Amino acid sequence: MKRVEKSHLTTAAQSHPGMSGKNNEDRFGVSAYQIGEKTPIPVLLAVLSDGIGGHRAGEVAAEIAVNLISERVAQSDGRHPAMLLQQAIIDASAEIYEEAQSKPEQQGMGATCVAALVRGDQLFAATVGDSRLYLLRAGQIRKLSTDHTWIQEALDAGLLSPSDVEGHPNAHVIRRYLGSPNQPQVDLRLRFSNNETSAQSEGNQGAHLLPDDILLLCSDGLSDLVKDEEILEALESNPLNDAVGKLVDLANERGGHDNITIIALRMPKAQVAAVKTKKVNRIVLGCAGGALLATILAGIVWGALWWSGKKILPPGATPTGNASALPGIPALTPIPGSPVASPSALFSDPAGQPPAPPPLPAPLEGGKTLTPWPTNPFASPPALTIEPAITVTAGDGAEILKTLIVPLKTLPGL
Repeated sequence: MKRVEKSHLTTAAQSHPGMSGKNNEDRFGVSAYQIGEKTPIPVLLAVLSDGIGGHRAGEVAAEIAVNLISERVAQSDGRHPAMLLQQAIIDASAEIYEEAQSKPEQQGMGATCVAALVRGDQLFAATVGDSRLYLLRAGQIRKLSTDHTWIQEALDAGLLSPSDVEGHPNAHVIRRYLGSPNQPQVDLRLRFSNNETSAQSEGNQGAHLLPDDILLLCSDGLSDLVKDEEILEALESNPLNDAVGKLVDLANERGGHDNITIIALRMPKAQVAAVKTKKVNRIVLGCAGGALLATILAGIVWGALWWSGKKILPPGATPTGNASALPGIPALTPIPGSPVASPSALFSDPAGQPPAPPPLPAPLEGGKTLTPWPTNPFASPPALTIEPAITVTAGDGAEILKTLIVPLKTLPGL
């Protein structure tokens, strides 16, 4: 794909080390592309990775994840985005593991990952670990991703109730991560309903975003301390960048025990309306051109038949006597557009019982968390505003990716 300086989504992002004095092991990147010169469909990629391993260089693992996934997407042709994200995450995991084996001080490092790719108005996403993806639409918030944690599996299996989660000793034990000796299972499920099967959730890849939809990617430093309803309220009541800042501040006010990183993406209304208008204009112009061509061809046929002595009515004449009227042209059947779920349908669960919960795997060896607390303090990087602005991957000040992000004038090809 071709890197571009303008994105078709408004974006805001911020990363903060938190209040505990630990090193910021979070990394993120936002980059914009178009599929190609002949297919100028815009693409935006957002990647967020939370390093694990503490003193074992979790930030190195997170940086490898963001860089390698972004590189794989940039080198691709933009086709099959879900499979592209899946393979890129698998490659990043292998790269992290190899890097860890080459340096004793980095052995055991790993990272979580959430990646969202928006192609035109279609959403594709993949996750490993407990970094999350939310969708905010029409006054409601929905967690599309699934946490890969001991707690989530216990909830799914009915061994814990939601009231048992807070303060649980296994709250930070993750079940999947990048950098493991074995290939991680990348989660392609986008859960639009609590009663969906896994196959149905995977079938939601490529779902169409609506005007003013907001996607939010975050590390567990936010989701551990800020409720979903508070995320919704902040984003509905403030400009995008201000909302991100308020959410970071809220997490820090409640202890900020972990790194806090947020990426927010808003689907703009004006640009989508412009696309629809241009699409209608193209249809009208196409029909007008087709009608003109049909008129010219009819004239040529009529002239040829007139010269050959065939009995035929000139255009606009009324049939008389035994003359037969020309057969009519069947009406054109418009091609239906892609269906888009209504805001109410998106968040409503169908009737019926949820599927049987999966068996609960045993906890990790010793029940230990894969997210120990490091102790090296680093200064907080500045907040990033992308309306328009320069997006710089943040962590402890290390620049990884740089992209100019401003609203795009059109979304060609939709």
